[in-house]
Amino acid sequence: MSSFAPVERHLWRLAVLATALASLLPTTAFAHASDRGHVLLLPTGYYIAGGALAVAVSFLVLALLPPAALDRFWRRRLPMLTFGDAPRTLFSLISFAGFILLVAPGFLGSRDPLSNPLPLVIWTLLWAGFTLLQGLLGDLWAWLNPWYGPWRVASGVFGLPADDEKRSRLPNWLGYWPAFVLFLAFAWFELIDPAPDDPARLAFAAGLYWLASFIAMLIFGYGSWSKRGEFLSVFFSMVARFAPVERHDSRLSLCWPGAKLLAAEPLPLSGTAFLLLALSSVSFDGLSKTFFWLGLFGVNPLEYPGRTALIGIGSFGVVLTFALLAAVFALAVFLGQRLAGDKHSFGEAAGLLVWSIVPIALAYHIAHYLAVLLVDGQYALVALSDPFALGWNLFGTADRMVEAGVVAGAESAWWLWNLQAGVIIGGHVLAVLVAHGLAWRLHKQPSRAALSQLPLTLLMIAYTIFGLWLLATPTAG
Repeated sequence: MSSFAPVERHLWRLAVLATALASLLPTTAFAHASDRGHVLLLPTGYYIAGGALAVAVSFLVLALLPPAALDRFWRRRLPMLTFGDAPRTLFSLISFAGFILLVAPGFLGSRDPLSNPLPLVIWTLLWAGFTLLQGLLGDLWAWLNPWYGPWRVASGVFGLPADDEKRSRLPNWLGYWPAFVLFLAFAWFELIDPAPDDPARLAFAAGLYWLASFIAMLIFGYGSWSKRGEFLSVFFSMVARFAPVERHDSRLSLCWPGAKLLAAEPLPLSGTAFLLLALSSVSFDGLSKTFFWLGLFGVNPLEYPGRTALIGIGSFGVVLTFALLAAVFALAVFLGQRLAGDKHSFGEAAGLLVWSIVPIALAYHIAHYLAVLLVDGQYALVALSDPFALGWNLFGTADRMVEAGVVAGAESAWWLWNLQAGVIIGGHVLAVLVAHGLAWRLHKQPSRAALSQLPLTLLMIAYTIFGLWLLATPTAG
């Protein structure tokens, strides 16, 4: 064992040297604020084997448990406080004012993405951090989104009916496809666009999106567009179904994480595609920086050419990752239905079982963006105190030192990777648990329900291995 110590020390030094050299290489455009290059020399084989085993054992245990016992487990609730919807308009108007105050520095403030609050708030606090809050506390976005308050004000000023049922709605045949298309555009902008962190570019995109969504809400109604067209509201509401906080008739109660997913209605094809895109896009964000992916296209990861040179490869990868995940998920559902010998349609089964993807998507989102949130979140606190780079100190954090060491060094890498690995494994175990509960809605016989889940469980085991490999494999950029 001791004979390997010198080798390990040399490998660690080489990894640090390679990372440092890669960070000094020039790029042709702004890099995303979340880009970090690192190599983790950890016993990943043991983690991967343990993670896959944990998911497999979860399936076997659930297959042997009586459905009635698990049903009682999921139905447990702990009542809490009661409150109404009166403050919702006020909170949304405050959020809208905050959005305006963020867009202004985007146009007028510093061009440095780590000094301007707009890219830090959108990419770090909103996309990385707020998703975590949705999964923990429920649908906060319904109260804090910057459209509801202005829409209520506009409805009163222009005499528009406040009831969505009285105004034109989106055609039913459109389903969630508007949200799918907009989310795909968002993913492309975040992952492929050469400069998603450029404050002025981001301010223009965010302002244009807010205006287009607001007009759509005036035309189709707030309820219709926010439920099937505005992709952030659709995504956050789906994530919120995992949260252990439930609100029913103005009363809050605590439930088990994922319990609300079991009561969800089957999604149409467009909704199924939306959820799979949410998972595949974050997965590709990790895959696109790996030595493996870059090597497939002859790109030397130690001579990273920048995002501008990889637009074609990245665009192909976003579509390919979604297509592969959708195909494998469809195959797993199809084989499961064949094994169970059930007469439910493929669309109904896929639309219901896709809800089991939510714990996986949330877990991988947290694991993937955790390091970004810990470091760039500190930059956001500094930038918010001096949004226009004029020497202000509005919140007393402008002179705060950013502690990048929270994710650097061998000890930090150890606890960070273990936390990320635990989140991914836990998310997949919960996904198996949710999938079993959903399968019992399709198949009344426990043996048929267990058989129907076998292919989907194999998919989850494979995705566990894939997720842990993404965390541990060398990355560039």
